[in-house]
Amino acid sequence: MVKELLRKLSNAHGVSGSEGSIFAVIKKELKGHVDEIREDAMGNLIAVKKGNKFKVMLAAHMDEIGLMVKYIDEKGFIRFVTLGGWYGPTLAAQRVILHTGKGDIPGVIGGKPPHMMDEDERKKGVKMEDMFIDVGASKRDEAEALGIEIGTPITIDREFCELAGGRVTGKAFDNRAGVAMLIKTLKEVRSPLTIYAVFTVQEEVGLKGARTSAYQLDPDCAIATDVTIPGDHPGIEMRDAPCEMGKGPVVTIVDSSGRGLIASRKMVNWLKAAAEANQVNIQLEVGSGGTTDATAIHLTKGGIPSTTVSIPSRYIHSPCEVLDLHDLEEAVVLLTTALSRKPDL
Repeated sequence: MVKELLRKLSNAHGVSGSEGSIFAVIKKELKGHVDEIREDAMGNLIAVKKGNKFKVMLAAHMDEIGLMVKYIDEKGFIRFVTLGGWYGPTLAAQRVILHTGKGDIPGVIGGKPPHMMDEDERKKGVKMEDMFIDVGASKRDEAEALGIEIGTPITIDREFCELAGGRVTGKAFDNRAGVAMLIKTLKEVRSPLTIYAVFTVQEEVGLKGARTSAYQLDPDCAIATDVTIPGDHPGIEMRDAPCEMGKGPVVTIVDSSGRGLIASRKMVNWLKAAAEANQVNIQLEVGSGGTTDATAIHLTKGGIPSTTVSIPSRYIHSPCEVLDLHDLEEAVVLLTTALSRKPDL
């Protein structure tokens, strides 16, 4: 079931540059379902299903936004930097896990309590630079004895949970949803094409793994699988993010107002035809916000026709993202149908 796969992936850990834990989960899931699995010099996991000479690259970034130890003070409190796009207030008072060479260490992100704030501080909230991590140590030596050192990666301590109506919440749906989509597609697809499924590293800090792997593989076309922002909840309007959860996967035409990806229309039409052939409801997106691995891929070498298939996900880049499992299941149907024939490029 896609739900249990997503649960496993969401509960796993792997910040940008430290994707080893999630790498191991993906590799285990793919065993026996692909012809080849390898790791490249950047740390990308590349799974191959062999077919004819036409090469399709499917890319899902496996890294999640997180933190990293910057400094341990004399009282054992830990200062950190962020890896990826955090909004400060979402970090305040969160539980975290520090991934050390001696094992995982729990901690809490602390800051000045509201009782001790003046009126101006309460209005502004706690700034990230004023936050710290408390692991229970009373001095630097105690923290270091736990295995904590400069450069230790840190993730949010939050587990997958089911909501009502086929919806679920958890950390790192950006982009464990895209990873789940890609794994399930590889397990189910029957295609005459050669498929390179790349689980990329360091997307959240600059689309780095996608850039190097696309250059190495030089595919004929590419699809990134990721999440996107729906406009179906308070605080955001449909005119700003015109897609909804539960209405099907989203195919990108343009993201980041064209500063990121302007998708190949032939790729978009290929996916639209696949959706029509298998009665999959899809949503089309012209976005003004973020971008995906497809931006780096489509600019590689002489250019690679690309687009993105995304899952509408609420509250992304927070510890409690939300999506509808129906959209994820339909995205798998869309990809497996499209991959049954070559796009007309």
